[in-house]
Amino acid sequence: MASPFDPALLRRWIDAAAERLTAGRAEIDRINVFPVADHDTGSNLLLTARAAASAPLDGDAAEDVRPVRAASALAAAAVRGARGNSGLILSQLFRGLAEELEAAAARRPNTPAGELLAGALRRAAALAAVAVSAPRPGTALTVLDAAAAAVAARVAAGTASGPASGPLVPGATLTRVADPADPADAGHGTDVGHGTTVALAEAARVAADAARAALARSTGRPPELVRAGVVDAGGLGLVVVLDALVAAAGGDPAPPPSSQAAGPGPASTVTAGGELVPWVPQPVYEVSYWLPAPDPAAVETLRARLAGLGDSVGLAGDGSGGVMVHVHTTEAGPAVEAGLAAGRPSGIRIEALPPASPSRDRAVLLMIESSGAGALARAAGGNVLVADPDPTVDEVLAAIRATGAEHVVVLPCATHRRTVTETAAERVRFEGIDVVVVPASSVLQGLAALAVHDPARRAPDDVVAMAEAAAATRTGGLAVAEAEALTWAGPCRPGEILGISDGEVVLIAPDLAVGALWLAHRMLTPGGELVTVLLGSAAPDELGERLAEDLRRTHPEVDVVVHRGEQGDYPLVLGVE
Repeated sequence: MASPFDPALLRRWIDAAAERLTAGRAEIDRINVFPVADHDTGSNLLLTARAAASAPLDGDAAEDVRPVRAASALAAAAVRGARGNSGLILSQLFRGLAEELEAAAARRPNTPAGELLAGALRRAAALAAVAVSAPRPGTALTVLDAAAAAVAARVAAGTASGPASGPLVPGATLTRVADPADPADAGHGTDVGHGTTVALAEAARVAADAARAALARSTGRPPELVRAGVVDAGGLGLVVVLDALVAAAGGDPAPPPSSQAAGPGPASTVTAGGELVPWVPQPVYEVSYWLPAPDPAAVETLRARLAGLGDSVGLAGDGSGGVMVHVHTTEAGPAVEAGLAAGRPSGIRIEALPPASPSRDRAVLLMIESSGAGALARAAGGNVLVADPDPTVDEVLAAIRATGAEHVVVLPCATHRRTVTETAAERVRFEGIDVVVVPASSVLQGLAALAVHDPARRAPDDVVAMAEAAAATRTGGLAVAEAEALTWAGPCRPGEILGISDGEVVLIAPDLAVGALWLAHRMLTPGGELVTVLLGSAAPDELGERLAEDLRRTHPEVDVVVHRGEQGDYPLVLGVE
């Protein structure tokens, strides 16, 4: 049985991809705001597709190896001509296909189209994830993963297990593939290509539809995209390429996907601890070059070196030892020198990137560990960097940039985070972003400062008001003793409740309810107008209700507000203003 990915099909696919990318280039360029708003993703994808289309796909090889050689030539040309991160990812789609065809030829020559496409997409997703040094969810990688998973799931369900399998999409039926070795199919050899083409079209439609759905989802989308109200430009380009495969295989692609985001997402949340791309100062140049057959160890050294020089680092292999290198950096010279240390770079391209432009005037960024307190800050208009674990300087830099504001007030909400925050603030000022660190030492001080933030007020006056509100908030909390110890309030035993204020143990109570009452009354001794209570993840709602009831009875002049902070370290946190 002839392979569905014969040279003719590959030629139709890459030509259709180039045609569709030409039609969609302007719109894809327009929505390109991530990772850098250089508005060239559509152009980069088109240039990569045209480079792939220049590959010679026909040759004198035997029929059973022609698809493998054609796909390998397509992949090599795509990698060599890849432009930008989006082009690197696209090139790995073709490389994944080439490697899957080669593996299938050795494993089972007559592998059905659905299995071939599932394997190709799975390999492509893995290769692209390796090529991009700092992968992000909600981007082209997510789109590629979704396409691979959808076809693999359909194949695993048995709907694409063989030439006479069931439908690959709801309501569709696979055309039976003629088998020249079967006497019943004698005389139908000319229908083999047609049969596999229909099956491939249906499998490709499953992939394209899944990619389209993943593109539209807002979950996990980078905040730059959410603020702009658009989908990922590279992901949109991949959907276009998969639609081209559907059309090349004789299928009917869905209507072009929308470039607008389907709905709002967590625009003000930037997570730390693994989800966030490490950032360095704002890139100025896009540097790319080709390395023929570098040593694998040198490639990893190069990747690490480039990660220290810039962002959007990508190293994509062609399957034959060559590597296409890409980075955004302020230091183009050292980026090229790093390539010289790894091999003999050629085709060196250095292009200036447009400067980033702020999308709003002011923003307030808070570093908060818990989900409940973070939700309160977001509801009040703040941006939140989830500080669990504590963020690094690069993560603080990324969060400041992600606000899209010219003037940013940062509330570290912990004394030990002040140094890393001020370091980040000093570095980002060179990019034209005015950053002021207000020394809030607790979450409740940060929320108090955010509560008085007024964008209509002069920026210096607003900072003063926020600093005064933070300083006027006294905070305390309850913790559970884990071992015997001697404290300022006396000796404690495991399980007893410690009341902490200003970093010191000020009381020891038998349980949380009593500890909450004692601590609140102690903190109200100097006076106060508002008591804010944050309940921890393990604290029952009744704890806050009983405390609020007691304070309203014993201190009628005080307003009491109780929220679920969901912090894991303190069962209860108190703030008095």
